Amino acid sequence: MKSLNAMNIGKTVAPIMLGAAIYAFGLLYFIVPNQLMEGGVTGITILLNYAFDIPIFLTTLLLNLPLFLLGWKVLGSNQIVYTGVGIGALSFFLWVFERMIAAGWLVPFSTEHDFILASLYAGVTLGLGLGIVFRYGGTTGGVDIVARILGRKFGWSMGQIILAVDVIIIGASLLYIPREKILYTLVAVFIASRVIDFIQEGAYAAKAFTIISDDAPQIADLITAEMERGVTLIPAIGAYSKQAKHMVYCVVSRQEIRRLSQLVKSIDPTAFVIISDVHDVMGEGFRES
Repeated sequence: MKSLNAMNIGKTVAPIMLGAAIYAFGLLYFIVPNQLMEGGVTGITILLNYAFDIPIFLTTLLLNLPLFLLGWKVLGSNQIVYTGVGIGALSFFLWVFERMIAAGWLVPFSTEHDFILASLYAGVTLGLGLGIVFRYGGTTGGVDIVARILGRKFGWSMGQIILAVDVIIIGASLLYIPREKILYTLVAVFIASRVIDFIQEGAYAAKAFTIISDDAPQIADLITAEMERGVTLIPAIGAYSKQAKHMVYCVVSRQEIRRLSQLVKSIDPTAFVIISDVHDVMGEGFRES
């Protein structure tokens, strides 16, 4: 049992460390060499590096440590333990990449003209790293901890808190970097947010069909027989007719959308069909959990 628990923990810790490594690489390979910015505590560490040449790994650790201890006290160990892993891993990999750059083993991507390329690559790299960390229940500390605490205490939205802090930090960076770099930073932040969503929601996307028809049982039987997909019949009552009927709910891959639509029309051409996006489907016929 202990070995099984250790294996499960390892399956969570390893991806968080991988995500932290990718995030640290993006910061030191794309962001810092081109004097771009980031939000949150990471943005503060970058500002201190620009202004006073303080190593980013050091300020990352020093700023996050008291926040981590505060989060441990307020939120409890269960909610904060993997955040500690993320903070430690991020600080470690920042130190590693800083040493590699200083030794000449890693040459950062620096450009004087094509900052849009640097912004795009920075956004993809940072988003990939953070997306992996978030997907496995970790964070890289900083504003995330503060947002969780304030959200619990006052009911404030985590998204609004993080956005407000990011605006303040990126605005303060105008004292040290040109305005156009801020605009490039916003490009990187936007790309990163989209990549994070992609990683969080899952690379595999499917479609959910909700079918309202008087012939729902026959449609369900046909889908089961012809497509070998699981189907659920949901009891419903028509608001206008007050008649009891069933709705059909079924999830299929994107390649099966046309086939399922044809099957529904073959039974009831007037059926009311709702097609919705679903992400990260787990179960028989889809991704295993």
